[in-house]
Amino acid sequence: MEDQISLDCKGLIKRFKRLTAVDQLSFTVRQHDIFAFIGPNGAGKSTLMKMLTTILPPTAGDALIANISIIKDPAKVRKIIGYVPQLICADGSLTGYENLLLFAKLYNIPRKERNSRIQQALETMGLENVANRYVNEYSGGMIRRLEIISAMLHNPKLIFLDEPTSGLDPIARKAVWDHLKLIHQRDGVTIILTTHDMNEADYLCNRIAIMLKGKIVKIGATTELKYDLGPSATLNDVFIQYAGNSIESEHAYKEIVSRSRTEGKRGS
Repeated sequence: MEDQISLDCKGLIKRFKRLTAVDQLSFTVRQHDIFAFIGPNGAGKSTLMKMLTTILPPTAGDALIANISIIKDPAKVRKIIGYVPQLICADGSLTGYENLLLFAKLYNIPRKERNSRIQQALETMGLENVANRYVNEYSGGMIRRLEIISAMLHNPKLIFLDEPTSGLDPIARKAVWDHLKLIHQRDGVTIILTTHDMNEADYLCNRIAIMLKGKIVKIGATTELKYDLGPSATLNDVFIQYAGNSIESEHAYKEIVSRSRTEGKRGS
């Protein structure tokens, strides 16, 4: 049986005065996908995520999440999604458990279910042994894992992650990737993320969309996109093929590619 459509984006546009940050995007993401928007900084990835999570209203267009409109029913959308922003949002003055308890209350999880859900979440991310430590004592990778399970306590249908491993060292990054895969395989949740790390997209995702200047320049299955360029092609090659020649700062892109390849070797 074919997967149902989890996200149906219909001509989504976001303008800031004269700047069009997201330009007429139409695409679908199916249930059980791990889907990434990849592209350089300024491509419109984070703006798109903020619209899909109802933080920013679109200038035009709409998107349906599990057949619920982000325009007509944003409150309903927020009940069925999880969102992990790029910037740290965990409270360092609270313990890991206290952070999760706060989110459980915000999500209106019944009191009798809170402790069991929190304990299961901590075990899923391997944080049960540090649950009672203050978050300001956590490593960057531990904080990111805590934020991911905070966004999943209410059992969302989709989880959105904006640059989920930005700033993490290769070991912490790989740990976050593995835990995301575990959640995806165990719970069947749709995961949508943004990244400019080609290794991250290649390791995690079955489908990607390459964004440049607010538009999607290529979308498809990661395996097929690479195969179309040759048996030894990588996502770096795919990105260069469809967006590399259009990037205003060629040196900035080469730096990203170089860092991505270096970190991949160190994390292997």
